[in-house]
Amino acid sequence: MKRPYEDSELADFIAKRVLQMKPKSQIDIAREAGFPNPNFVSMLKSGAAKLPLDRVLALANALECDPRRLFLLALRQQGLETERDALDQIFGTVVTRNEVVWLEELRDASGRTDPTLTARSRTALRAIFSK
Repeated sequence: MKRPYEDSELADFIAKRVLQMKPKSQIDIAREAGFPNPNFVSMLKSGAAKLPLDRVLALANALECDPRRLFLLALRQQGLETERDALDQIFGTVVTRNEVVWLEELRDASGRTDPTLTARSRTALRAIFSK
């Protein structure tokens, strides 16, 4: 039987993050996130359940990950792309803490000159990530 959210980016992200959290168990994560069912993290990983938006912050804290990223993945998982577009239009592009660090480094490295992204700089940046 196909699980409704098994192909979601959220399920994949949580599965990978839980592995990275070892030796912390899924039960520990569920408890820290305040889930009454200790199997809920397993259900999220497998795609059997979707993450309620009001539980994103607690789960992000338990997983020690960026709540903004987890929130965007939860919106996508729930098919709320229209809502995500509205959030982007109202609040601007949501960036993660890690992205903020990258932006600050880019600003420092460029002497805060607001450099244009050239083909050469795009190639150099993509080379960092082997893309």
